[in-house]
Amino acid sequence: MEVKEATGRLGVLLPGLGAVATTLIAGVEAVKKGIAQPIGSITQMGNIHLNRKSGNNYPKIKEFVPLANLGDIVFGGWDVYEDNVYVAASRAKVLEQHTLDALRPELEALKPMKAVFDKSYIKNLDGTHVKEGANKMVLAEMLMEDIAKFQDTRGCDRLVIVWCGSTEKYIEPSEVHATLAAFEKGLRESDPRIAPSMIYAYAAVRMGIPFLNGAPNLTVDIPAIVELAKKTETPIGGKDFKTGQTLMKTILAPGLQARALGVKGWFSTNILGNRDGYVLDDPDNFRTKEVSKLSVLEDILRPDLSPELYNELYHKIRINYYPPHGDNKESWDNIDIFGWLGYSMQIKINFLCRDSILAAPLVLDLALFGDFAKRAGLSGIQEWLSFYFKSPQTAPGQRAEHDIFKQLTVLQNTLRKLMGEELVNPEGLTYAEEEITA
Repeated sequence: MEVKEATGRLGVLLPGLGAVATTLIAGVEAVKKGIAQPIGSITQMGNIHLNRKSGNNYPKIKEFVPLANLGDIVFGGWDVYEDNVYVAASRAKVLEQHTLDALRPELEALKPMKAVFDKSYIKNLDGTHVKEGANKMVLAEMLMEDIAKFQDTRGCDRLVIVWCGSTEKYIEPSEVHATLAAFEKGLRESDPRIAPSMIYAYAAVRMGIPFLNGAPNLTVDIPAIVELAKKTETPIGGKDFKTGQTLMKTILAPGLQARALGVKGWFSTNILGNRDGYVLDDPDNFRTKEVSKLSVLEDILRPDLSPELYNELYHKIRINYYPPHGDNKESWDNIDIFGWLGYSMQIKINFLCRDSILAAPLVLDLALFGDFAKRAGLSGIQEWLSFYFKSPQTAPGQRAEHDIFKQLTVLQNTLRKLMGEELVNPEGLTYAEEEITA
């Protein structure tokens, strides 16, 4: 397939300039200045295995795939508070203040546009920097005006949008989400079942701009937006950045399953003190996150295939708001497993992670890969980006893959295919070699 070159400037627009987004922006600016490394970003630090007779068989992904250079990225975004990125990052207290001070001119120059906000979807926030419109379609049109103005004034050749906003209350798909016509009618009538994140997604996809969803909200995971994405030939994907506790589950659970070890119970609890933790302190918003996190183990362990090992699996998740920890999330996992002859064992994990430090490189990768997908002519749901999500969006009727190692193979094979290289299976052999050895 022909992939267009990444010429010119790439505008990365972020709904929600909170801890994750400001950590990303400050980090990219620090990398540009040569005072930090983009650790955790596989587009920048990762290698890919190629089956070539000569040359470099393990190039960096950024050397193998025509991705936008970090120096060509221009950031912008929306937020319910009017703080510039320097102030917002200082409040978030993720990065050390001396690092932010070294980047102050660049960060102060980034001021949020007014956000689309509905307090009924996030009860614990009081947005003060928000748009007002006659209906939700008008709000979508205002977002499209913001996007067009940003592209024009900042001289961007291409755009991509990654949702970094808060978790919205739990809702299920309904008739207003079923078709594009019903959704647009719902926008004009300000249907309460259309969430703010969906308005951003509609505006982006209507303009043909890739949209990736980093929260567990439905957002693009509804038939109406999928239909629009196909119509405008736009890549979409989600949902919920895979960080912290779920990251550990997708690393450990495949190993237990590979060794045919049984799991009776997996209890997970978290304490978190940033804005995300405050939002999740409301039961309606926590329910959205809980549904996203619960599906991981069942889909990896597959009780339907191995009932003797996993049919009694009891999976419990808790998230507790604890202000003193700020962005430094702490998670505890108690795992009750059993082995030969049914003898019981336990695994305990205490993960003291930094939520935004883990999430920021994911946003960068999704922005770069979203832009790459658009230039490669890909559209609709980008299942090959499941590597980045807790609850990967899939085509209707397809089972989501949660095993992080299988997800990485799918991602890398997609890159290999688009760049005209042989595909490789999880063991590292090309499929051609596998057939010969068989």
